[in-house]
Amino acid sequence: METKTAYKSFRYKANTAWNSARRGTLSASGKPNINVGSPPEFKGEPDIWAPEELLVGSVNTCMMLTFLTLAQTKGLTPARYESEAEGLLENIEGRYRITEVMVRPRVSLKDKAELERAREIMESVEAQCFISNSIKSRVSLAPEFVVAPSLK
Repeated sequence: METKTAYKSFRYKANTAWNSARRGTLSASGKPNINVGSPPEFKGEPDIWAPEELLVGSVNTCMMLTFLTLAQTKGLTPARYESEAEGLLENIEGRYRITEVMVRPRVSLKDKAELERAREIMESVEAQCFISNSIKSRVSLAPEFVVAPSLK
């Protein structure tokens, strides 16, 4: 007889309030507020977070956290993890949408022996990142692995 795994469900809340022009505040209980608005391409201001950047940032952050979680379960602790992500906003059949997000993680490892394990872990990150699983955009990873110079 096959046993089914019971998974929990979670709800997350966020609030927005319009301030002026194409600008508002994003808030959630117990967290600092974020000024948000349209990007400059859509008559917004360059010094505030746009929804496009927040979406790309969410994918980027989820990829990092997924990698770190999987690495931890495999006993791998990277020396450093940093990544940049870029989303492409295109007009498809009269509607704008983010069609792709490219994430470029750079993972520094303590020694060369960890390279293969880190690559194997990274191969499953995209499929397990729940943010990339939640959007229509094509999400790609282009990781780089380096061995950190030993500190003496």
